[in-house]
Amino acid sequence: MDLQRRVRLLLMALGLLSLVTGIWGGVVRIGWSFELPTTRLLTLHGPLFVSGFVGTLIALERAAALNRPWAYAAPLLSGVGAVSVLLGAPNALGGTLMALSAAVLLVIFAVVTRGYPGPKGPLALMAFSVFLWLVGNVLWASGELIATFTGWWIGFPVLMIAAERLELARLVQVPFAGRLSFVMAVAILFGGIAWTVVYLDGGTTLLGLGMMTLALWLLVHDLAGRTVREKGLTRFMAVALLAGYAWLAFSGLLAFTYGGVLWGLQYDAILHAVFLGFVMSMIFAHAPIIFPALLGLPVPYRPWFYGHLGLLHFSLALRIAGDLASVPSLREWGGLLNGIALVMFLLATILSSRLRGAPTPAQTSPSPDERAAS
Repeated sequence: MDLQRRVRLLLMALGLLSLVTGIWGGVVRIGWSFELPTTRLLTLHGPLFVSGFVGTLIALERAAALNRPWAYAAPLLSGVGAVSVLLGAPNALGGTLMALSAAVLLVIFAVVTRGYPGPKGPLALMAFSVFLWLVGNVLWASGELIATFTGWWIGFPVLMIAAERLELARLVQVPFAGRLSFVMAVAILFGGIAWTVVYLDGGTTLLGLGMMTLALWLLVHDLAGRTVREKGLTRFMAVALLAGYAWLAFSGLLAFTYGGVLWGLQYDAILHAVFLGFVMSMIFAHAPIIFPALLGLPVPYRPWFYGHLGLLHFSLALRIAGDLASVPSLREWGGLLNGIALVMFLLATILSSRLRGAPTPAQTSPSPDERAAS
């Protein structure tokens, strides 16, 4: 294994460490009596997932695409920031390192955008999503209550993914009205995030409207609506994407309905619908493309990938039903199965890569996402 792959593997491991420890803390936080290496995991559950895992993964993907040594500072800073708080460092230190990671990632986007020959709108939106992540990390480092600024962290992966799908939507030639509606959805979503600074309840309501509008746009215009009719990896990706868009809409509906709740069952439902239902569906969908691109290891599609995808959505529905109906047992079992689904995803990805034998044509045929990326 060459040095570059070793570095990427190490940085990926930092992100996965954040995911696994975040799962651990989340399962105990929801009510299961498992031993914790540190009780801090109960309060680090959210930051570890958003910045330690998702932030590191996105930063690593972009650093690898630019392929300049300095760019790897972005995933390194977020990964080290997560490890530092796991080892007992103050949140101010971890949040500062994560904010620096976002700053480096903004520089990466500035370099990429300057030399990009195609439309720069999607790249600009990706960079803007990183700015939202930067603000969220600064607020966490400063000691603000997480519930008061979660909109900034929600905007980061939501707008990043929406921008990536917008870039692919050029393959289906979205009409002017469709492009205009996308801009309006993004404006509503960011308007809600900005409004939370002065009026949390009203801002969260507007944020929810923006999430619903953006989810509807993705359901109507995204390439997944067409590729779901295909087979193998292409269909799996489309199913995961469409399911994720439905959860984004549902999370938006909850935010629109309940407004700026600071804790409790409704708060739990809003956050996990978007971060597990939407964000993790996107990661499940793209893992067979992202992992080989980053690590040089094949992850051929296997039909049993539907196992962890189905368990994720079933367990999330169970959890949120328990939240909204105030049934603790449903919440607890849903939360435990959430964690199991994520562990199954990691194991399935590793097992698919390690299994011998040639995959079937349906497993190796490039999807429209892969063809567009190339």
